[in-house]
Amino acid sequence: MHAWHWRTWEGLPYLTCSLLEPWHHGFFTQQFSPSYPSELTKVLHPEASAYRLKQVHGNTVLTPKEIVALLAEGGDKVDGEGDDALVSGDGLISNQPLQAVWVATADCTPVLIADEKTGQVAAVHAGWRGTALKIVPQAIARMQAQGSKLQDLRIAMGPAIAGEVYQVSEQVAAEVGATIIPHNDEKTIVAALYKLPNSPLLSDPNPERVRLDVRRVNTLQLEQLGISPEQMAIAPYCTYQTPEYFFSYRREKQKKVQWSGIVSNYL
Repeated sequence: MHAWHWRTWEGLPYLTCSLLEPWHHGFFTQQFSPSYPSELTKVLHPEASAYRLKQVHGNTVLTPKEIVALLAEGGDKVDGEGDDALVSGDGLISNQPLQAVWVATADCTPVLIADEKTGQVAAVHAGWRGTALKIVPQAIARMQAQGSKLQDLRIAMGPAIAGEVYQVSEQVAAEVGATIIPHNDEKTIVAALYKLPNSPLLSDPNPERVRLDVRRVNTLQLEQLGISPEQMAIAPYCTYQTPEYFFSYRREKQKKVQWSGIVSNYL
């Protein structure tokens, strides 16, 4: 099993994963709020430049170069003005050294990916909607287009809401489950998910509701791509059940976030 370590910066706690040790990275806690990636990047690497997106629960994955071009163009993919302008998307993949890529989450899964041969990295925001749109495989496909090989990838899924407390409708479970069980019928998909070893579904006392482990579905998507379990790590923390460290939208019903980021180190 891959180890997770608590680190501190000026007394504030953040989490790292042994799988990503060669890269400056961190899954930051609510204690860092309201800092943004421009400040948080200094914790990881003072010389790195920070990139983030306006997250929209989709499956668009961009490079910093594309962000710069889209900001210059303006148009409907850009939100806000001047220094506050952000491009819409939910995944970032580096294309140069010393690029810090960041995602914000409150119960959704922050996924940090690194390639041990090329040094390129990605940060992905994978809630149930992004997972239903296969955003993590999408990010990996883009990394492959930039020269990555599947066997060289290292993938860490940070703190997110755990399946045991994440109640969703059967419809949502089926939408997410359709990414690993190719079928159109909702009930068939849900039944098939229950039969999987280490199932991503748990039953719920309410009819037509289930408990969904989104990180487990992402793991299964990656295994179907041919990525081995040894290449993946899942943080042993649930945002909903760990109020001392993490914001949870389900728990607080407030739009607060914590940030997760990683810095590329091209060889």
